[in-house]
Amino acid sequence: MGDTSPQLRAIPVTFTVGKHDDRGEYLLHLRDYSPGQIWEPGMWSLLGGGREPQDATLEDTVRRELAEEADLDLADLSPFATEYASHDDGTTVPIAVYAGRWNGDPRELRLTEGVMLAWFAPDDLHRLRIADTTSALVRRHAAGLPPIRSGPAPEPAPAPAPAPAPAEHRPPSPHGTVPHIIGVHLYLERPDGTVLLGLRHPDSAFAPSTWHVLAGHCEQENAIDCLIREAREEAGLRIERRDVELVHVVHHIGQPRNPPRMALFFRARTWGGEPVLREPDKCTQWKFWDPAALPDDLVPYTRLAITKIRNGEPYSETGWPA
Repeated sequence: MGDTSPQLRAIPVTFTVGKHDDRGEYLLHLRDYSPGQIWEPGMWSLLGGGREPQDATLEDTVRRELAEEADLDLADLSPFATEYASHDDGTTVPIAVYAGRWNGDPRELRLTEGVMLAWFAPDDLHRLRIADTTSALVRRHAAGLPPIRSGPAPEPAPAPAPAPAPAEHRPPSPHGTVPHIIGVHLYLERPDGTVLLGLRHPDSAFAPSTWHVLAGHCEQENAIDCLIREAREEAGLRIERRDVELVHVVHHIGQPRNPPRMALFFRARTWGGEPVLREPDKCTQWKFWDPAALPDDLVPYTRLAITKIRNGEPYSETGWPA
């Protein structure tokens, strides 16, 4: 969706709502975690973006954004509502909401922004990290739709038509099923046994002024490619896929409303370069630490993972209720 914050764009912001399918589910977009750069970072939202000078109409904006963000082309779009969003500086931005219908597998779309696309029923929105206004908008749209048929209409006949086969429709998700965020972590150990840690920036949204291993969230990529990219972008390290091995997984959860996470810790058996500060707005210092004398201000699940890795244990959990 790019940077559409009102202080940077004095133009209407256009979202599409729902692209609901024949099951009455809505296509939602998990946004990148980029505080200060995009609205609602790390939250589920609706595809869309800001109007550009070449857009003759707001519908042109919607169609361009769908094509740019997800290579998606809808046959029919119709205006649904106009909402207004207020920024901290008092700026009010109109949001033209369009509705469309699409049936497909979001995993097959070419997503260029954000983390993922997924279908959700309105009754499942409470499980997500989603703005109240977005949730209310989807529910309001769903309330105006006709009831969803459970299958194709039966052919007229003297006798009642048999119920449609369940195999024709995707079964509902098990109760309590939620998406889990995947994070990759680099366990970089020198021959002397010391381990690389970075001191996070004081303004960091996660663990400010706290030591942590080099880490990042998977985008539209596999976990090892993500690790290699993050190591290059954050510290200038060159790592080859053949030199990477999975050494530990932490299944953890923070605050109750936060999504669960799978923290994958990979060891690089060898690498090129020495750690440099490539993203000083995220990390202010790289340092190799003796695992027996780790800093006190260390991310708790990172401390746990380092201990487990050194003990040869592949899995741990933290933050879950007993």
